[in-house]
Amino acid sequence: MSQRISGVKGMIDLLPPDIAVWQALEAAARETFRRFGYEEARTPVAEDTALFVRSVGEATDIVGKEMYTFQDKAGRSLSLRPEGTAPLVRAYVEHAVAQREPVTRWWYLGPMFRYERMKTGRYRQFWQAGAEAYGVSAPAQETELIDLAMQLFRALGLDGIRVELNSLGDPETRGVYLESLRSFLRAHRSELCAECQERTEKNPLRVFDCKNPGCQAVVAGAPAITEALSDEARAHFEVVQRQLSLLGIPFRVNPRMVRGIDYYTRTAFEFLSDDPVLGTASAVGGGGRYDRLVKELGGPDTPAVGWALGMDRLFLLLQAKGVVQPARPVLFVAVAEEGAADAALALVSRLRRAGHRVEFDARGGSLKSQMKRADKSGAAYALVLGSRELTSGEAQLKPLAGGEPVPLRLDALESALAARR
Repeated sequence: MSQRISGVKGMIDLLPPDIAVWQALEAAARETFRRFGYEEARTPVAEDTALFVRSVGEATDIVGKEMYTFQDKAGRSLSLRPEGTAPLVRAYVEHAVAQREPVTRWWYLGPMFRYERMKTGRYRQFWQAGAEAYGVSAPAQETELIDLAMQLFRALGLDGIRVELNSLGDPETRGVYLESLRSFLRAHRSELCAECQERTEKNPLRVFDCKNPGCQAVVAGAPAITEALSDEARAHFEVVQRQLSLLGIPFRVNPRMVRGIDYYTRTAFEFLSDDPVLGTASAVGGGGRYDRLVKELGGPDTPAVGWALGMDRLFLLLQAKGVVQPARPVLFVAVAEEGAADAALALVSRLRRAGHRVEFDARGGSLKSQMKRADKSGAAYALVLGSRELTSGEAQLKPLAGGEPVPLRLDALESALAARR
């Protein structure tokens, strides 16, 4: 026997019946994006590595430790995308979209890749749904995007997800804050883990992400970035909060919350769940404003806001609720004798063309074994086709959940099934 080849560690298969939950999740996302006027955009899974170094940040864990990076046959350094925002900005700039329209609203859905430690709902190939808006500097753009996410959660029946907000300020005032934070961390250097000692010099905001208890104790006393906001950034943040309250969206300001990506400015936010099915991973998504990124990647000075949701984690939440059931066939067609197989196949094909989900097991076998398969398929009805039925043009429609068989003509089967949907 040949040696079995297993899937790549951290990259999972999505198979029936679980795929029905995934499809419901995708359908709800697509419909919510449609209602908000966002259009789908698709980008390649591989990009020039420099795109992520310049956007996500060279000092981030994503770029420094987690990217799948390789050289192609021409010697170019490529990386599988670890997130979706930078590729969309690259496409926005490359195709000069700003010249055609003042405001652009895109959404995306697809696989991302990071070589990170796996845990519940966190994989090395993971799926994200994201929304990005370009061209609007007003706080209402953040509010709209947060509202979009919350409406999607409600459409999925996920009512326990909450919002946390922070403002990361403007680049100018952030520089002042970073020096203040760096000075604080240097004073507590001996209490930090080795990695956070290095982060202190390269990118001190990343210390807030550390899960080491000693580091968490240190940053609990660190100066908050909200204390260093400019008047303009503070006013912007206050408008976002006021508008969220107006829309009835509960939120909490968390001055210690930073995003693991360097391009964010001003408002940043996360969507959190305390559902135990997620284990210790409470974040199901997040995002924020990134007003400098389009220009930094070679485009015009363009304000932008976006978020990404972890589809794998939303899948776990939705699966645990058990509200999505796999689609079942309306009819299972069995054959009473081998000579009826061709006629059964033709009948099944006709019913499928009419839009009905019909099962037919080409293996045949005894009628008893076929009826067992009919029960297992979850079909609502079964129909047995043999020489007698073909000669008379009539058959019995048998409810598999119980009840009396219904006699009907074979040429009326399409309308009979339509009436029973």
